[in-house]
Amino acid sequence: MSALPPAEAHALEEGLALAPRYDAQGLIVCVTVEAATNEVLMVAYMNALALEKTLETGVAHYWSRSRQSLWRKGDTSGQVQKVVSLKVDCDQDALLLAVEPGGDGKACHTGRKSCFYRHVENLGESGAAPRLVLES
Repeated sequence: MSALPPAEAHALEEGLALAPRYDAQGLIVCVTVEAATNEVLMVAYMNALALEKTLETGVAHYWSRSRQSLWRKGDTSGQVQKVVSLKVDCDQDALLLAVEPGGDGKACHTGRKSCFYRHVENLGESGAAPRLVLES
């Protein structure tokens, strides 16, 4: 995103108006965490309609980039996400959604609680190729 004039940057960073900054595709990244634990469940995108529906209903809605359609989390899986809080970052180009997961609490399409179920094992090892390890 382009740099904002100082007055606009200050209004975004210190103001109290929700003014999401969508990217060129009309999307904003949304990190979703479990409210009770702060565990990251998933990263998805919202467009203006998804954000509007989330704010209106208190249930997480996202924009599916692959299907190019609005997606109410849980419609097919039963994993409805009840919104507990919504935060914006300093320049309002990212969202942090804290939710109470419904169903059996699995947010990932792979059947796991979190989409972040692997970690890089050999961080800081000079010359070593990164290796992914499944978390238990």
